[in-house]
Amino acid sequence: MPISTAQPSVQLYAVRDALSHDLEGTLARVADIGYTQVEAFAFVEQAPRLRRALDAAGLTAPTAHASIIDVEDPEPVLAAAQEIGVELLIDPFLGPDLWRSAGAVARLADKANTAAERAAQAGLALGYHNHSWETSTMIAGRHALEVFADALEPGVALEVDTFWATFGGADAPALLRRLGDRVRAIHVKDGVMPATPPQLPDDVEQITALMAEYTARQQPAGAGDVDVAAALRAAPQALRVVEFDDYAGDIFEGIAASLAWLREHDV
Repeated sequence: MPISTAQPSVQLYAVRDALSHDLEGTLARVADIGYTQVEAFAFVEQAPRLRRALDAAGLTAPTAHASIIDVEDPEPVLAAAQEIGVELLIDPFLGPDLWRSAGAVARLADKANTAAERAAQAGLALGYHNHSWETSTMIAGRHALEVFADALEPGVALEVDTFWATFGGADAPALLRRLGDRVRAIHVKDGVMPATPPQLPDDVEQITALMAEYTARQQPAGAGDVDVAAALRAAPQALRVVEFDDYAGDIFEGIAASLAWLREHDV
């Protein structure tokens, strides 16, 4: 299923606070900024309302985030994704303790392949979105995310997050080139990076605290330390999805600045 990459998208998690108070008004404001596509999250319980609000704002949601790979019953998620018009359903999180060995990664890939079969029956493609541990964890000299990708069936996609891939120690443009067409979407995310990539601790709470410190330092595309331009050049086929996990300024100004940067620099 082709996804239009002509126009950038924005992950609605970035404006989650505004959404929680005014779904319809927030989507209208996102459209006024210039977005025509969004990436949905937390949509399962409100799919009919979200679909109406998207239609009213003139927006589509070709991609969406929902846990799907490691859940017992994916049917409610699949049905809700169909309701809002999703084409690529992306699992946003498989925790750091699941990526520590080749065997563990192989088990994750098996689950992803099984979930992809279920998604295909519903007319959807399946993808996975990385955080930092998938690149900070090395297996036989390669990033765990690459080992995972090698074990996936051809139709299973990746959405690479430029900020977290870099934070985990990857050369994001080089990683994207190696992953090739497997990458169908990119989280366009920039920010301040540590002077040297941190060695992520084994304790999950410590990992969360360390990541939170740098989440608060995220910036609009082109304003931080991530070589976003080179990452985009390395994956011209991928949908550009602007995202902030957090932002110290006005989030609507942040997503507008990232869109303006993409329009000027993503050639």
